[in-house]
Amino acid sequence: MTATYDADLQLFINGAWRSGEGRDERPVYNPATAGTIAELPVATIADLDEALAAAERGWPAWRAKTPDERAALMHKAAGIIRERVDHIATLLTLEQGKPIGEARGEVLSAAGLFDYFAEQGKRIEGRVLQRPLGQRAMVTKHPVGPVAGFSPWNFPVNLMVKKIAPALAAGCVVIAKAPEETPGCTSAVMRCIADAGIPGDVVQLVYGDPDMISRHLLGSPVIRKVSFTGSTAVGKHLMKLAADGVKRITMELGGHAPVLIFDDCDLEATLDKVVWQKFRNAGQVCISPTRFYVQQGIYDAFVKGFATRTAKVKIGSGLDADTQMGPLANARRIPALEALVADAKAKGARVIAGGEATGNGYFFQPTAIADVPVEADAMVNEPFGPMALIRPFGTEEEALEQANRLPYGLAAFAFTENGRRINRIVDTIESGMVGVNSFVISALDTPFGGIKESGFGSESGPEGLDGYLVTKAVHIY
Repeated sequence: MTATYDADLQLFINGAWRSGEGRDERPVYNPATAGTIAELPVATIADLDEALAAAERGWPAWRAKTPDERAALMHKAAGIIRERVDHIATLLTLEQGKPIGEARGEVLSAAGLFDYFAEQGKRIEGRVLQRPLGQRAMVTKHPVGPVAGFSPWNFPVNLMVKKIAPALAAGCVVIAKAPEETPGCTSAVMRCIADAGIPGDVVQLVYGDPDMISRHLLGSPVIRKVSFTGSTAVGKHLMKLAADGVKRITMELGGHAPVLIFDDCDLEATLDKVVWQKFRNAGQVCISPTRFYVQQGIYDAFVKGFATRTAKVKIGSGLDADTQMGPLANARRIPALEALVADAKAKGARVIAGGEATGNGYFFQPTAIADVPVEADAMVNEPFGPMALIRPFGTEEEALEQANRLPYGLAAFAFTENGRRINRIVDTIESGMVGVNSFVISALDTPFGGIKESGFGSESGPEGLDGYLVTKAVHIY
């Protein structure tokens, strides 16, 4: 399948689309070919100042709308996204590389977020407390204010909307800083939002130098809340910037998800699940299963089955119908993965499938490495690519110790048929999300977030809406 990259790349500030006018530009690449497909205008300081001023003006009017009024516009945005799903998904695949089916699913998920939070915004509730006659005490919830939302390139549409939708439902306005690698799909979603009638001073979109934009937005008293998805290192940097203004923050940061495979699992069914999930989006998923701890009794069979299935994963352009794994999203991941493979081999691990860059573009073979020692760099630093790390364990206690030994706690998984063991794992494993016999841990109505250095706060679910609200206690005498 071939497709034309017909994105109109512009900034959206104060209700107007902006490009040219002396702004710097940066190239946009197709990761399947490594070729340049567009030039993206990037925001200036003046652009950011205009966006901040617009957000400050737009917030009172948006906050004053009823939940039903906000919901009607959000539902309309969801409907327009669904109408344009094929166009947006094609842009996403051309920019980011993921298979077109996965891209369509991501875009539809974003539409679902608008619908979910449109209704959830009608359920913002407080409390009235018992007091003597003639007195009242109430607890009320209010929008926190203008929001700066920073989203990454691995799920550019879904993660941008995860910040915009709950903010709008709560009565906040948003300046979205979307990823420069994937501006076509994100700007196409912004056009859906604008075409739905959501005012241009309520949701704005900028691209540009991440450090400059984050320092300028977070340095402004206009911004009262920061939501970020990305690496732990960048998240810590933004937390420090937010601290100067004591701004509310939600951080969904890096992970290094352990998968505990016990000898009482359904081995063949488990292998079918874990291999597909590992190489989804070329492993560029914050909750991607990465550290596979396999009980000794089934270790050899698991390694053999994992290698066989990995070798069959079809890689290629995300536009091809039979592609199961596309390229990496950017060139810088290839040398990083090569270094991790070399380090693991030098420390005694066995590469049982893949392990090398391949073809044109940013392709890296689906890779599985067995007998990986805990000292290997990949067992400490998240590969964020198509790399599975496999090592044996003896007891449940050993497996849990290994699962919890890193400072990350975003997602964790376990495969076992033992009900009591499941209860112990759920209680003991240090992770914000846990999947048992399944990798389905992300849903519109459940919180998505981590603990430890994987961040705090949640997106999605009622908890995701709470992050955009402040609590006020009212006492009337």
